[in-house]
Amino acid sequence: MWFDAFDTRIGVLTVAADAVGLRYILFPRNKYDAPDRADWKRDAGALREPREQLLAYLAGERTAFELTLAPQGTPFQLKVWNALARIPFGATWSYRDLAVQIDAPKAMRAVGAANGRNPLPIVLPCHRVIGADGSLTGFGGGLPLKQFLLELEGIGQPGLKLRA
Repeated sequence: MWFDAFDTRIGVLTVAADAVGLRYILFPRNKYDAPDRADWKRDAGALREPREQLLAYLAGERTAFELTLAPQGTPFQLKVWNALARIPFGATWSYRDLAVQIDAPKAMRAVGAANGRNPLPIVLPCHRVIGADGSLTGFGGGLPLKQFLLELEGIGQPGLKLRA
């Protein structure tokens, strides 16, 4: 696994990939860390494209990503993560909306758990998933970061609120 860590306006991001594709995007603080980091080798050149695309997004210059993704998870998690990729830039879905998108309308808790384990935040935009009441709920990088990402996408309307 190759990795690179680089400064951004939200702190140091770490990206990791193997020959299959991008496996992880890690914030300065993560609820869940990537496994087996001891075997990772730093290679900024191999991760130039993800780094440049993330920096462009965070600068407000990019609204979509063109990367080969290779997240690893259960079939259910992969289904949820694939659905995340369909949430448009500048829009939000509730956990129920996400559950409906994967044809599991009663699986909101399981969808929430899978969303929380997303190994490719920002690119698979789990920050665009909010509570049914418009509140900002769980985010592996922390709620202030989630709010920042939503505001970056122009979703900072008064109806969004941090849930204590």
